Amino acid sequence: MNVPMIIVGLYIVALFAISAYARRLAAKGKDGYLLAGRQLTTLLVAVSITGLAIGGASTIGVSEQAYSVGLAAGWYNVAWGLGAIIMGFVAAGHYRRLNITTVPEMFERFYDAKGRVISVASQITIQLVITSLQYLAGGAILASMLPSIFTLKSGMIMSAIVFIGITFVGGMWSAGLANILSVLLIYIGITVAAIFTVISQGGIHQLALKLPPNVPYFHPVAGLGWGIIVGWLAVMITMGMSTQSIVQISCGAKDIKTARRGFVIGGMLMIPIGFLSALIGMAARVAYPSMSATLAMPKIIMSLNPLLAGITLAALWAADVSTAGSLLLGSATLFAQDIYKRFINPNVSEKQYAMITKASVIILGLLTFFLAMNVAGILKTLMVGLSLTTAFTVVFLFTIFAPGLARKNSAFFTTLVGIIVIVLWQLVPAIRVVSNVIYFEWIACVGTYLLTALIDSKSANINPESLVTTSKM
Repeated sequence: MNVPMIIVGLYIVALFAISAYARRLAAKGKDGYLLAGRQLTTLLVAVSITGLAIGGASTIGVSEQAYSVGLAAGWYNVAWGLGAIIMGFVAAGHYRRLNITTVPEMFERFYDAKGRVISVASQITIQLVITSLQYLAGGAILASMLPSIFTLKSGMIMSAIVFIGITFVGGMWSAGLANILSVLLIYIGITVAAIFTVISQGGIHQLALKLPPNVPYFHPVAGLGWGIIVGWLAVMITMGMSTQSIVQISCGAKDIKTARRGFVIGGMLMIPIGFLSALIGMAARVAYPSMSATLAMPKIIMSLNPLLAGITLAALWAADVSTAGSLLLGSATLFAQDIYKRFINPNVSEKQYAMITKASVIILGLLTFFLAMNVAGILKTLMVGLSLTTAFTVVFLFTIFAPGLARKNSAFFTTLVGIIVIVLWQLVPAIRVVSNVIYFEWIACVGTYLLTALIDSKSANINPESLVTTSKM
């Protein structure tokens, strides 16, 4: 047990060392802390979006589902990757050109204040839901690694301390620089662990024979079916163009080309990790057929060589750290920029603004921890939360590509309808005639935007010429 703990401990020390260095870079005004001074290179954009994507849901969450459905669970990461690639080609350059800090800021610039208010409330909700899942995954890692010391709950507490601390110190510079190490660890750890866990079960052929025959574990689609997979694709592509933590990375890029290239490269890096994590989950199903699926991946990794187990657990921890840090920073930015500065203290100084943002990291971090204590089913919870991004994506796409249809109330009513659809989906099971709420979200949000264009006579504040993307900025 000591070897894995030492390796994970060294990784945590390295993260805080990187954060301490990043703190000096982040000290250069509010953009330094929140957007890395808008100086992220292609490499830093790529590892930042990859690190954000490959978190607890993309590793332990995929393994948890693969424990029951097989290889098809890996499509979650494919969906994430395609979402990032499409973001690179369609939206990243536009966000960088707009020179904004948050999505709600764009809503008020082009629409109205009430659009900003409902947007920030929804965005913070989304960010907090996703962040809470990282604590659950982090707790599972520690509980499996040191069961004599950590329970799932105490492991989640330790995860919260590390996630919040690293984000508090260095902001986006910390996230970007730390993700170089984290993504490298993730690739090495998950790849090697997948190979050795399959070997430990006698190879692919023996693994297939040992798995329950009533589930098509090795079929790339059948374990879930195209209905669920297409739903994932729709959710992640939708989410990829409008979630604050993702938009914030594109806004932190050096220029438009850097933003585009970074997202495309990052999207391609995400895809293999899903199927590798699924293989580990399938091997865990054979090795531990009656244990909690959430704990399956860390548990089987701990059965490997101690050095390999330590590296892989550090990789899983790296996945959590990279995702949780970006999400916490995004949530804190939303509060500081769109609530405190906009409505509470518009004349706040840069020093006060930085203090408010850092305090928000701590407060929102604690809030997400308490939310995590009541979360069950990583991917299921995540899919519902991310569906709420549909309204933001619809508003963004119409703003950029069909500004003539934009009206003052378009952002507000589209977001409001998106919220209502989520609530009805949760409370009225009779409306669930499709496999995923995302389909209803797209129909309702697009319909609302178009209907508002017909009945609202007040045009939005959009100058089409200002939306033309050039190659540099």
